[in-house]
Amino acid sequence: MKLSISENKKANIFGDLKIANTTFNKIYRGDREDRQPIHTVYGGANLFKSNTTDVLGGVALKSLLHYAPNFMEFGKAFQLQGHELLPSDGKAQEELFMELNRLSDEDLKNHSSGFSYRIYKKVIAKLESEGVEDFRIDFEDGFGNRSDQEEDETAVNAAEQVAKGMNDKTLSPFIGIRIKPFTEELKDRGLRTLDIFLSTLLTETNGKLPNNFVVMLPKVTIPEQIIALVSFFEIIEEKFNLETGSLHMEIMVETTQSIIDHSGTNPLYRFILASKGRCIATHFGTYDYTASNNITARYQEMDHDVCDFAHYMTKVALNHTGVWLSDGATNTMPIGPHRGDLTAEQELENKQVVHRAWLKGYQHIRHSLYKGLYQGWDLNPAQLPMRYAAVYAFFLESYDDAVIRLKTFVEKAARATLIGDTFDDAATGQGLLNYFLKALNSGAITEEEVLATGLTLDEIRTRSFAKILKGRKTN
Repeated sequence: MKLSISENKKANIFGDLKIANTTFNKIYRGDREDRQPIHTVYGGANLFKSNTTDVLGGVALKSLLHYAPNFMEFGKAFQLQGHELLPSDGKAQEELFMELNRLSDEDLKNHSSGFSYRIYKKVIAKLESEGVEDFRIDFEDGFGNRSDQEEDETAVNAAEQVAKGMNDKTLSPFIGIRIKPFTEELKDRGLRTLDIFLSTLLTETNGKLPNNFVVMLPKVTIPEQIIALVSFFEIIEEKFNLETGSLHMEIMVETTQSIIDHSGTNPLYRFILASKGRCIATHFGTYDYTASNNITARYQEMDHDVCDFAHYMTKVALNHTGVWLSDGATNTMPIGPHRGDLTAEQELENKQVVHRAWLKGYQHIRHSLYKGLYQGWDLNPAQLPMRYAAVYAFFLESYDDAVIRLKTFVEKAARATLIGDTFDDAATGQGLLNYFLKALNSGAITEEEVLATGLTLDEIRTRSFAKILKGRKTN
């Protein structure tokens, strides 16, 4: 067979290409394989205690059981599949509950009211076992501008409480602090709080950090703010003999300049580079961002078009870099207006207010999930039921169809590979696999439920449809 390109010339050309390809693969190394929390609760640092997240989970469960004491009320509040078929009559509700309680999990999937029942049970179980996945001890908006003495004392107390929580094993699986931004006006206060908190914590714990600890830097507009934080991290790591790179950070995307800067380009990846590998996530600040776009208060919502634009810009800039993306929060709280001993009318009004707020937040979260943002903020424990309801419903309503599609897809692709045909629709296969990876990460489905696709756990953990096909061809 005659060739026109010599091995030497090919080696020279491909040598440069190899360097470029390797550089590209280092930047776009793919999604991280470890667990991503599906939400972050932000709470004022002055209120933080070692068992705060356990308490919040309990408050959330109490709110759920009060305003949705059964799965029928729950299904109607969130307008879940088949909610219009759920009975309102007490006796009919009791009979339906008894019927569903006798059914197997498989039969529940086929029952018209089974969806609400399954989601309700999952949400209760989640709130009982791990109501808060991620918590941010907030020294910024959730704390406000207080005297230096009060913030100093709060930083010490919060660090001591984190140390106690580490010892008592009462911290959430993910935890961190949000300091004030590194603007000219607030950089000294932000650094002082960070220094006091970390110095106190690491002294109390003999140089140990909590699992999945992170420092949130808000209102980032220029790489130099991140560079400064990294430099301070390096000082702390050296002083307390921490392994280099132990301290991780997140950044808030909440200004127009963090989406398009003065040069007309998106600066987000430059922000990530400035962190020297320490920035693991970006969180979107809905209300600061909409305000920076001159949106009036009434329309400062998560599903506003300006937020969608920012989300898509962020996704395009940071997809496949290993940086987690988180949406913002709904600021309509599901809390009734009446307190104390209530009349029947007041109790009903409270319930209606809570259900409206639940549904609004649920729809906002569903909108985020639709855009491929699988994490968001919560600001109050009463919001946690809507968080888990939205995430579980989003994934479970597609489960049966996704199982059939992926199982068929893998079999078809494997056959094509084995007989030497070209299978050029791997992107669709990866999209189906991504559904199961995200659903499994969120707790919506179990590992056993993923195995219904015909994949093994080892195949699922590759996180790559192409690798699965390659492995099956080899075997």
